Amino acid sequence: MIWHDKPVLRGLYSDFYRRMADACRPGTTLEIGGGSGNFKEFAPHVVSTDILFASWLDSVCDAQSLPFKDGSFDNVAMMDVFHHLERPTVFLREALRVLKPGGRLVMLEPLITPVSHYCYHYFHPEPVVMKADPFHEPEPDPERDPYDANQAIPTLMFLRQKKQFIEKFPGFTLHAVRRCGLLAAPLSGGFRRWSLIPARAVSLINRIEKILTPVLGPLMAFRMLVILERPSD
Repeated sequence: MIWHDKPVLRGLYSDFYRRMADACRPGTTLEIGGGSGNFKEFAPHVVSTDILFASWLDSVCDAQSLPFKDGSFDNVAMMDVFHHLERPTVFLREALRVLKPGGRLVMLEPLITPVSHYCYHYFHPEPVVMKADPFHEPEPDPERDPYDANQAIPTLMFLRQKKQFIEKFPGFTLHAVRRCGLLAAPLSGGFRRWSLIPARAVSLINRIEKILTPVLGPLMAFRMLVILERPSD
């Protein structure tokens, strides 16, 4: 598995997972798309789920129809899952349902900026369709591949069409959208075998990124940390 064979990838994603864990409220977290099996290393009390079976999962289920009671979790967390969902708005209603008052939905997703758009379009297998309607709810397709994706969906919903999101989901507060992944993400090569930086450089690059992000983030960030919060009753 490339996660174990590529130290620079572990360094990059460890930073992402820590950002997610730091954004979560204390309590129990429902992880969506936990097939990689890594988030439990960074956050306590995680119930890990995925639509595809893996021996380390706590539950196999569809994120758009969660088998949990209302108000079961303090957090719902997901890494690189939202842009794969067939009906993201259906999932958002499910996440809101299973969250406790004051709970958070935390997701780390691709961000489409002028620089990242070029790289994602020409060097990444998943499409970027900026003309898509992120609020569209198609009829479920039982033949759909769960790995189908549109990397533009998070950017469209939480940045380009933020006003519509707020209107359509008054049960959520858009607590924060934080840009990240300016340099280390593209230079690492991601899940490909190659990398332009050594693993030992990741922590230094991440520190440099934190300084540059306020200025260069809108131009060249590759990732976004989205934090939605269900207000306390």
